[in-house]
Amino acid sequence: MNDVVTVEPTTGGLAALAGIAARRDAPPVFVKALAEPPSDDVFLAEADGLAALREIGGAPTPDVLLANRDLLVLSVLAPRPHSETFWEQLAHLLARLHTSTVHPRFGWHRDNWLGRRRQVNTWHDDGFAFFAQHRLLRWLDQPRVEAALDRADRSALERLCHRLPELLPDRPACLTHGDLWAQNIMATADGRPALIDPAVSYMWAEVDLAHVWTTSPPPEASRFFATYAELTSLDSDWRSRMPIIQLRQHLAVLAQFDDDWGAGDLIRATLAPFRRRPGP
Repeated sequence: MNDVVTVEPTTGGLAALAGIAARRDAPPVFVKALAEPPSDDVFLAEADGLAALREIGGAPTPDVLLANRDLLVLSVLAPRPHSETFWEQLAHLLARLHTSTVHPRFGWHRDNWLGRRRQVNTWHDDGFAFFAQHRLLRWLDQPRVEAALDRADRSALERLCHRLPELLPDRPACLTHGDLWAQNIMATADGRPALIDPAVSYMWAEVDLAHVWTTSPPPEASRFFATYAELTSLDSDWRSRMPIIQLRQHLAVLAQFDDDWGAGDLIRATLAPFRRRPGP
């Protein structure tokens, strides 16, 4: 694209540099880059995830105009409106995504990326083992996690993983966005919800629900959770599971950013019941 006139930086993302590029003879585009790409496939995997959400899950996503090692260029979406109606529409979108894509196995046909860290998606028949190995324990050897969690914390996480079949219901896999915080929810030109920046895999639907629940959704999202629960026949105990499921995202944040926005404290609070108490 040789007709770019200016690039206006955007805010909100944590791992990449991004902006809206104004063009001389064409509509503006959203451009995303990494100063030091951790791999050649980061943006190719993201483009693949956007296509999956759109083509398999029926979710609106931006059009991918270019994806290579250095750049991801997308069509421009609109900011998310501040309305309850929008969030109710999002509940319908997410429920449709999750209920229409049930899959017999956990994983994805390729690894992809959560921020600057590879998300391993090796196929597995057991959701508990997959979640423990590839979504929780995989973070323990990261330097920032090793510095923040002591030996008792790490042992507590291992005990929690061993007890996952007792702590969580046995749910099927479905297509999940994988990084569904508020900044990754935008709108189409006509105001419908649209999704960006995925880390897709076939996983438990509650991975997406937990991310929305625990990342300070705005007040107008109050009907989102009730609507989603009605559409998916979600049981009344779902809130109690959110801290355990969201451990994956908190560990990812702790591993990648100097300012962990309280992730370390949240991890330790969730692990507290699984720490061994000293004997008499």
